[in-house]
Amino acid sequence: MLPRSRIAQEWQAFWLALGFLTRIPMLVRIDYSQRLMNQSSVYFPLVGLLLGLGYCAAYFLFSLVASPLAAIILVVILHLFITGAFHEDGLADSVDALGGGYTVEKRLEIMKDSRIGTYGTVALVMALLLKVALLAEAELTWLALLVAPAVSRLTPLILMACLPYVTDPDKSKSKPVADGFSRSRLLAAAGFVLLLAAGLSLWQPLLIPAAITAVLLVAVFWGSYLRSQLGGYTGDTLGAAVVFSELALLLFL
Repeated sequence: MLPRSRIAQEWQAFWLALGFLTRIPMLVRIDYSQRLMNQSSVYFPLVGLLLGLGYCAAYFLFSLVASPLAAIILVVILHLFITGAFHEDGLADSVDALGGGYTVEKRLEIMKDSRIGTYGTVALVMALLLKVALLAEAELTWLALLVAPAVSRLTPLILMACLPYVTDPDKSKSKPVADGFSRSRLLAAAGFVLLLAAGLSLWQPLLIPAAITAVLLVAVFWGSYLRSQLGGYTGDTLGAAVVFSELALLLFL
């Protein structure tokens, strides 16, 4: 049995993950530290599941007064509001930087720029359109809304465990999302995602292989590309990984 101090620490780590990934207020006092930030990453898939439950409930409510397509669009708008377009912002910044920079230093400089460029705008618009289209085509839209946020948030944990964090040479004090993310916590997060997929396989038998394939495909190919172009990951590229994984899983579903 875990000691009370450890339970309190994990409780804080969960709320830190929730506050980091969403606009939902943290209802507990957080004794912030880099170590606690490291620990909180294991709860990213759980936060995704909570978001998925909210999206699923919202979809059923919106469907009472709107067409299925309109309900999906409203859920996507809700998602952007609750998360503050956190991962979508990372996608736009990553594509702008990797598309417009010719050196690592220039790519990092572009990534830090708050303005969005042509590459980022196109990537963002197309990603959102594709997400709506795939959700509309899904055999079980509610299932896709429920599981995709949880599964997709496993990918950045793999990237954090396998790649170094890339620091801006002009801003060496910048900190990664999680420095030294442990493999044991990665295994715990992966086990949670697999159990979730197994539990929902009653409605979609191919959910487990679809989830594994989506996460590994993005982790391997996006991770390899980041290593070659940046030498590692940044916070923005982790956000892009979530979007890519979600689209890949929706495509398989």
